[in-house]
Amino acid sequence: MSSVDLTQKDRGRVTDRGFWLLCIAAGVTVLVVLAAILVSTVNEAWPAFSVEFFTSAKWIPNQVAGGNPVFGSLAFLYGTVVVSLISLVIAVPVSLGIALFISELAPRRVRGPIVTVIDLLASVPSVVFGLWGVLVVAPKLVPIYRWLHDVLGGIPLIGSLFGEVSSGRNFMTAGVILSIMVIPIITSISREVFDTVPDSDKQAAYALGATRWEMIRGAMLPHSFGGIVGAIMLGLGRAMGETIAVALVIGSAVQISANLLTSGYTIPAVIVDQFNEAGGDYLSALIGMGVVLFVLTTIVNLLARIVVRRAEIRMKGA
Repeated sequence: MSSVDLTQKDRGRVTDRGFWLLCIAAGVTVLVVLAAILVSTVNEAWPAFSVEFFTSAKWIPNQVAGGNPVFGSLAFLYGTVVVSLISLVIAVPVSLGIALFISELAPRRVRGPIVTVIDLLASVPSVVFGLWGVLVVAPKLVPIYRWLHDVLGGIPLIGSLFGEVSSGRNFMTAGVILSIMVIPIITSISREVFDTVPDSDKQAAYALGATRWEMIRGAMLPHSFGGIVGAIMLGLGRAMGETIAVALVIGSAVQISANLLTSGYTIPAVIVDQFNEAGGDYLSALIGMGVVLFVLTTIVNLLARIVVRRAEIRMKGA
C-alpha cells in the first residue's frame, strides 16, 4: 500500500471526525439555546409564580379599590388548548384528504398547481388571516352559530358546547381561522411522507386484492404514521403559538366556558395585547404565561414521541 493511499485514508478519518464534531456541536447548541431561554424567562417570571397563578382563572392586573392584583393563568391556558383542539379537529382530516388526493388520485398536471396554492397559503401573513377573520368570516358565521345553537343546544352535554351566541368573535371562529393556517403545514409534510411509501408495498396490497382505500389503510397509513403524527404536532405548535390572528377573532374575554360560541382568550393573545402596558409583577405574570406555553408545547411533543414509539413497536410486533 502506497503512502498516498495512507494519506488519503488519514484525511478521510480527519474529515469524518470533523463532521461528527460539527454535528455534536450543532445539537448541543440547540439544547443550550433552549436551556438559556427557559432559565432567563423563568428568572423574569419568578416573582409572579404562585399556586394561585397556576390554579386561578381570575385576571385582575391592576389594583382596584386598594386591593392586590390577581394573576391567574388558567383561563388563558384553557383558551389556548380549546382553540388548538378545534383547529386540529377541522384541519387534520382535511389536510390528510388533500395529501392523499395529491399523492394517489390527482392527475400529474393538476398536482403542481395544487401544491403551489398550498405553499402560497402557508406564506400568507397571520395578520391577513386575522383581519379577514374579524371583518369577513366572523360576521358570516353568526347565522351558522345560531343555527347550531337552535339544533344542538337542547341536547345534553353537546348542547353545552353550542350555547348562546354573543358575536362572531369566539373560540370557534378562532379555531376555524387557525385550522386554515394549519392546513398547509400538515398537508405539505403529510404529502412528503406519503411519497416515501415504497411502491412495492402498494403493489403488494393490490396484488392481494385490496381496493384503493384498503391499500391506503393497510399500507400507506401504517408506514406513514410517525410522519403524520409529526406533521400534526407541527401544526399544533403553530396553533398554540399563533398570536395576532387569534387576538383579533377570539373576543378577549377572560373566562372558562364550555360554550364554544362565546368569547375567550389565549396565552399568546393576552401577551401581545397587554405587554406594552405591563410592568413589575404584571410583566412577570405575562412572561410566566410564556413559560407555561413553552412547557405545554414540550409536554405535547414528548407525548407525541411516546405515541409514535409505541405504535412502531406494535407494528413491528405484528
